[in-house]
Amino acid sequence: MLPKYNILTEDQVQKIHENTMKILEEIGIEFEYEPALEVFRREGQKVEGKRVYLTREFVESKLKSAPAEFTLHARNPENNVVIGGDNIVFMPGYGAPFIYELDGSRRKTTLQDYENFAKLAGASKNMHLSGGTMAEPQDIPDGVRHLQMLYSSIKNSDKCFMGSAEGKERAEDSVEIAAILFGGKDVIKEKPVLVSLINSLTPLKYDERMLGALMAYAEAGQAVIIASLVMAGSTGPAALAGTLSLQNAEVLAGISLAQSINPGTPVIYGSTSALSDMRSGSLAIGSPECALFISASAQLARFYGVPSRSGGGLNDSKTVDAQAGYESMMTLMAANLTGVNFVLHTAGILQYFMAMSYEKFIMDDEIAGMLLHYMKGYTFDEDGMAFDVIEKVGPGGHFLTQKHTRKNHKREFYTPTLSDRSAYDTWAKDKLEAKQRAHTRWQQILADYVPPALDPEVDAKLQAFIAQRGKEVGEE
Repeated sequence: MLPKYNILTEDQVQKIHENTMKILEEIGIEFEYEPALEVFRREGQKVEGKRVYLTREFVESKLKSAPAEFTLHARNPENNVVIGGDNIVFMPGYGAPFIYELDGSRRKTTLQDYENFAKLAGASKNMHLSGGTMAEPQDIPDGVRHLQMLYSSIKNSDKCFMGSAEGKERAEDSVEIAAILFGGKDVIKEKPVLVSLINSLTPLKYDERMLGALMAYAEAGQAVIIASLVMAGSTGPAALAGTLSLQNAEVLAGISLAQSINPGTPVIYGSTSALSDMRSGSLAIGSPECALFISASAQLARFYGVPSRSGGGLNDSKTVDAQAGYESMMTLMAANLTGVNFVLHTAGILQYFMAMSYEKFIMDDEIAGMLLHYMKGYTFDEDGMAFDVIEKVGPGGHFLTQKHTRKNHKREFYTPTLSDRSAYDTWAKDKLEAKQRAHTRWQQILADYVPPALDPEVDAKLQAFIAQRGKEVGEE
């Protein structure tokens, strides 16, 4: 992989760290969950009401117990992913309540949409995980929605998937389902299979729902992304370094809690910080400032010795157009070049996390494939240097018919699945734009896709558990 680019100097990183420690020690963080407050009291930290003041020594000691790298296990071991180091893990969008259609219309998401995206992710060579809350189904009762999404992720792909972060009970449901699939809680505690997204409530708060989920996953030994979304100018200061410090304080506080509950809990430093557009007040993620936060967060995570997470194909467009393309490439390339390990929202997202698009998924998947190829850089073995074939062809010749070309072009060249490279006359027969070609492609992928087999006995146990939980919450 290519070397990672640092956008901050060592002195600037230290300034962010010092500012962060000052925030944690002098301003503190509110934790709206008594079990979390009890953990901090037990750890000797100052607690006043719901506000916790964390000492530098405490935070820095907790960071030392967090792993720099860990493996997330899939039911198909070939799809295990290593998170941390030089590794890049891509997964689709997350949390979108709407679907944007090819014609620009908008509708609410359904369970069928979720299943479709799980299949598209399962079929993709570039998506390493199959699901989280890719398209939140609005046609499923809230009490069992997380169960249906988990089951769909398992049934339609054998890649890793994300657990629910909607409070303690739903996190425990996720752990139970994973335990059924993998053979017991002891098994998954030894070999983590779930990762979940825990978000702070900016500025300087964590609510009961997220804290309950965080604690449940930490106790079960499952991975958690501790993430902050600071909107510079509204939920954060209109100063990028100050916003970065605020984000850093929230993330380090969450990591410290996870490590206090279960030292060695796999954690990922998460950032989705961006800015508020000063004209409309809306979140703006397809911005150079968001790309700066992505880049600095990857560097801070390395400074603290933990894996990093950011957004991927982020944009503010309401349709699959040029804006969606250039903003998505900017943010996704920033994540790759600066060494983000876990890239959420890689494919499909539109309008600052509000919507998913099938066509955008396919276009982003193409971008992801291009960037993975780019990050591999050059090959410097004998074939890569190609001296012998250059000598053989000599001045004025060509390499099209050489054995070396036939042998190496598939390794050295990226072959697009969506981009059109044909001659103008060939293209002009249909004049299809990228989003039209993407529309045809996602439909063909779904038509051809065969979900990997799931053990019938395990399947029956999963369905029985989901049915039982539906009865218990009154939403069968």
